Amino acid sequence: MALEAIQEITRAEAQAKADQEAAAAQAKQMLADAQKQGRQLVEQARKQAQEEARRMMAQAEEAAARHTREVLDQAAQDCEAMKAEARSRLDQTARWIAEKVVKH
Repeated sequence: MALEAIQEITRAEAQAKADQEAAAAQAKQMLADAQKQGRQLVEQARKQAQEEARRMMAQAEEAAARHTREVLDQAAQDCEAMKAEARSRLDQTARWIAEKVVKH
């Protein structure tokens, strides 16, 4: 009976060791899987951030282009107004000079 008990204990110890090794292997695999999933999440977040940055950059460029067009349009209008004012003054000056020449 003592031999059977020793054999049973030996089998139990071997099984415990095998279970422990299996648990360690499973834990390593779970850790590797979690790390892989973490890297994938980080990569996904990085891609989303890049897409958001590109979208924001496109919006900023569009707003800048719109503002540039508005400024250029306003500058063109101001330029035309100044030209019209200059022509008007030139005409007035020409009439004034003509009047002075005719009087003398």
